[in-house]
Amino acid sequence: MRKVTPRLQVGIEGNLAAEEYGPLLNWVVTPETTGAPMVTFGTSSDRIFSPKGEQSYYLTAAKGIPGTILAPYVGVSWSTWEDRLLFPAGVNVALAPAWDFMQMYDGRNSHSLVTFKTQTVNYSLIVVKMKHIGVSVGIGF
Repeated sequence: MRKVTPRLQVGIEGNLAAEEYGPLLNWVVTPETTGAPMVTFGTSSDRIFSPKGEQSYYLTAAKGIPGTILAPYVGVSWSTWEDRLLFPAGVNVALAPAWDFMQMYDGRNSHSLVTFKTQTVNYSLIVVKMKHIGVSVGIGF
C-alpha cells in the first residue's frame, strides 16, 4: 500500500498461494470524530477462497467505543464473485499498542486475526472460516 494523500491509499494485493494479484484502494470518505464513525470506500479481492480475478467494492463505517479497547465496524460490499451485496461486520480489539485482535464476518464466513504492527509492516495470523490457519503480511511505503 502507498499513501497517496492522508486519506487515500492504493496498492497491489498478492495471494502467493493462488498466484493472484489485484488492485487495492482505500479512501477515507470521512475520518472518525467524537460523534461520528470513520467511513471508508474501497476495493480489494472479493473474499478468501474466491476465484481468481473476483473483486469486492465496499463501504464501511467504523467507530471506536470511548473508554474501551473496542472498535466495531459494519459495511456493505458488492461481490463480483456472487454478483450480489454482502453485509460484513466485526470488531477490532486493541490488545496493546502493537497488537490487535479482530473478529470478522465477511458476509458469508467468520475469521479471526491476530496482528502485530510495526511502522511499515503488519504481520497477521489468520484463522479462516474458523478452521484454516494462514498468514498475511502487509507492507506500507
